[in-house]
Amino acid sequence: MNWGILGHEWAVQLLHEQLVQGRSKQAYLFTGPPGVGRRTLALAMAQALNCLQPLAPATPCLTCRTCQQFKTMKHPDLSVIQADQVGGVLKVEQIREMQHRLALAPYDARFKIALLLRFEEAHASAANALLKTLEEPPSRVILLLTAQDSESVLPTIASRCEVIRLRPLPYAQVEAGLQTGWEIPAEQANLLGHISGGRPGYALRLSRNEDLLEQRRGWLDDLSKLLSAKRVARFAYAETVTKDKYLPLADLLQTWLTYWRDVLLLTTGADSPLANIDRQAEIEQLASRINLQTVRKVIQAAEHTLQLLSKNVNARLAMEVFMLDLPYL
Repeated sequence: MNWGILGHEWAVQLLHEQLVQGRSKQAYLFTGPPGVGRRTLALAMAQALNCLQPLAPATPCLTCRTCQQFKTMKHPDLSVIQADQVGGVLKVEQIREMQHRLALAPYDARFKIALLLRFEEAHASAANALLKTLEEPPSRVILLLTAQDSESVLPTIASRCEVIRLRPLPYAQVEAGLQTGWEIPAEQANLLGHISGGRPGYALRLSRNEDLLEQRRGWLDDLSKLLSAKRVARFAYAETVTKDKYLPLADLLQTWLTYWRDVLLLTTGADSPLANIDRQAEIEQLASRINLQTVRKVIQAAEHTLQLLSKNVNARLAMEVFMLDLPYL
């Protein structure tokens, strides 16, 4: 019994016991990095609450009409609320519209479900508007929120939710799950388990979209070239990537961060598996050429740049400053 989910057995068991014993909360906050399985677990809980023909108490069949509609987020009693795009803003009007829908009785399910995705993107007015619902939730309504961490939402919201903190899985567990559950070849599953950083949702997304893998390869190739490029070429690259409004700049930096963390592991002699195993030879070569202080400086600079970008600073200027922090080889 794991609700058809790869990993996070402890979380499924906790939620399952609550539902079986009739002790479910009216609001849950699922936290963790993107792709770790926050939304998947929330939808599985919605299935467990509303399945038409459960295999056992709070054990959804995953095949009935209700389970399938919740899986595809198309059930009439499911309200999905999120910003228009990743990095956007969830608006107060969306919360008020949701509150109007939740005031009505369930149409087809036992419980109405409100799924609020990436709630760290909520405008302050939207977050404050949600507080009223959390303080006086309608009967037969369950609110399921996702966010990167509980600190990224208002403390008054986090305190009114049962917080389920999800963490990346061991690479081997993701690899095994991809092979057995989705019949992905062993070599590909091994690579996906590593480069996803143990995030099963992200690994599955990579397996279904070759363009994402090609994009990653291109970004890592760019990084290798930039390490031997002069300042003019680096600034030109910063201009290029920030002019492309369709390029997910945060994803680019996150990809580079996984590379530099691999370099850090080798530099410190840590006994941990690398994420970018298909780049191991060049990572080993880079680790032999630079010192620990330099690696830490680059990682701190990348993380700082990500923080700046999340605050809507001048993206080109932020990237240019980061380019100056890259070592020149």
